[in-house]
Amino acid sequence: MQVAVLATGGTFDKEYNELNGELYFKETHIPEMLALGRSRVPVRLQTLMMKDSLFMTTDDRQKIAAACRDAQEQRIVITHGTDTMEDTACFLAREVSGKTVVLTGAMVPYKFGSSDGLFNLGSALALAQLLPPGIYVAMHGRYFVWDSVTKNRAMGVFEEK
Repeated sequence: MQVAVLATGGTFDKEYNELNGELYFKETHIPEMLALGRSRVPVRLQTLMMKDSLFMTTDDRQKIAAACRDAQEQRIVITHGTDTMEDTACFLAREVSGKTVVLTGAMVPYKFGSSDGLFNLGSALALAQLLPPGIYVAMHGRYFVWDSVTKNRAMGVFEEK
């Protein structure tokens, strides 16, 4: 079973500029992460955008929803910034049906070496293969249905509402 992986940016894919200390986007790290994790899951990777989710617009979310609807795969993982992941999950719940869509991200950029991104990506791939159709968020070994998740900013974790 092939899984579509849609990259949208977020902390997951940020790079660090050592000269000015800023974070920026270059290209997705997903192929490197899949190789490092020795993933045996057949995937089709599509980069939709490289964007901080704080700057994501309705047009961006419509593009994500269209990519989900247009995907031949019934199982989809979306890498997304954690700040507005809930918003996108809610949007997709209104726009996409009949597919299993799992959003995931990272609290620390993959390139920092201490990122949770690799674990979250692996979890999301596994969950996308197992969960019934619906919209989910997968973070830190847990999964949540789209309307029961919130980001606890004080603790830096996702939890049930």
